[in-house]
Amino acid sequence: MISRTNGSDSKKQRLDESPPSRVLHIRKLPNEVTETEVIALGLPFGKVTNILMLKGKNQAFLELGTEEAAITMVNYYTAVTPQVRNTPVFIQYSNHKELKTDSALNQRAQAVLQAVSAVQDGSSPSSDPGVLELAPPPSPVLRIIIDNMFYPVTLDVLQQIFSKFGTVMKIITFTKNNQFQALLQFSDPVNAQQAKLSLDGQNIYNSCCTLRIDFSKLVNLNVKYNNDKSRDYTRPDLPTGDGDSANKDHSLLGRRSFSLLPLQFSYFSAVGSISPLSAAAAAAAAAGRVALSGSGVSGVLLASNLNEERVKILYNKKDSALIQLSDGNQAQLAMSHLNGQKVFGKVMRVTLSKHQTVALPREGLDDQLLTKDFAGSPLHRFKKPGSKNFQNIFPPSATLHLSNIREGVGEEDLRLLFSNSGGAVKAFKFFQDRKMALIQMSSVEEAIQALMDLHNYDMGGNHHLKVSFSKSTI
Repeated sequence: MISRTNGSDSKKQRLDESPPSRVLHIRKLPNEVTETEVIALGLPFGKVTNILMLKGKNQAFLELGTEEAAITMVNYYTAVTPQVRNTPVFIQYSNHKELKTDSALNQRAQAVLQAVSAVQDGSSPSSDPGVLELAPPPSPVLRIIIDNMFYPVTLDVLQQIFSKFGTVMKIITFTKNNQFQALLQFSDPVNAQQAKLSLDGQNIYNSCCTLRIDFSKLVNLNVKYNNDKSRDYTRPDLPTGDGDSANKDHSLLGRRSFSLLPLQFSYFSAVGSISPLSAAAAAAAAAGRVALSGSGVSGVLLASNLNEERVKILYNKKDSALIQLSDGNQAQLAMSHLNGQKVFGKVMRVTLSKHQTVALPREGLDDQLLTKDFAGSPLHRFKKPGSKNFQNIFPPSATLHLSNIREGVGEEDLRLLFSNSGGAVKAFKFFQDRKMALIQMSSVEEAIQALMDLHNYDMGGNHHLKVSFSKSTI
């Protein structure tokens, strides 16, 4: 046993120390992986010239056109863990300098490679009926749907990802069927085909924000405004849609923040690791709505268009409030999640304030009780800096996560409690330990109201109910 272990270790060491080669050895591939998925790992770095699949061993060999391309690929994936179907895989140099394959035994892989190479070269794939083909790209416009969108994905984030495959000319983003979608136009249909082959099914952030990509039936996009919802990169003179001309120096829209964005992409990741909270806040900033500049970002938000009968904060403007969070990242994430949500029947507007802090009045001067310090409030869900709980910050949804449920409290008790907040309970589910549960209201607005009413609700026996928005559905 000892000799086998030592032999395995020495073999691994020899593999790790293999000199650079344009042939790469890929290990620990998931079951049922396709040739196209393996080829997609190498496409962003150059021409893929050969592939050998060893499906019984969950391995593959990938040959790139040049040694330089292979070195770039290995260096990149040394810093960023490559993933196929959400499974980490391992990439290293092969001892082989060239990949020789039996075309009869490796026909499917060669067919896919031929089709992909034809797309890269701009030529037509083989018409041999026994060979798998990829149809010529029908359009330079891609339709992009983001699944599992737990963090904000912005127009500029999409431009950064897709521009690796060619010139991105226009982008239009919109929401349809409660899903974030985008139309993205390349200068050439071949670039759109390459992007689709490489990115379809990949995650923007680790384990979330999955790209679903198809060709659009449109062949040209008509963009009227350059703002955080649409952009024509060939027409910087377009207006923003708010009466301003886009060629003015806009403090919010006109600047790009990517040199400041250590975004933790699963597929195209900037090197470095930050918390999901920071990544999400950075993504929210990438649209140009805010300028992300580290510690200089204000932690103060201005919430406006509030219901004056329910909220009275600013003395001279009763429908507005200033809210100070602990740092700029949290302020940007709160703004991204809460701007445009309906609260007390009115659509709330949330923007960054010009103020750096909320000044507390001197004792005895706030006779209308318009200001309060929440530093020691029991309402905080995320008290510890760097806590894993920060990964559970989600935008408002109809489904709420309940925790710290007192023993003996049943489903009917909780249904009644939440129904009394003015909403209708559609579904309920206890977790196995019955200390946590999911409850689904009939709308996001009802869920927001229930969270405000019942978070930190005293259930007796020193149990205060914790309520937060959930990414799950029942």
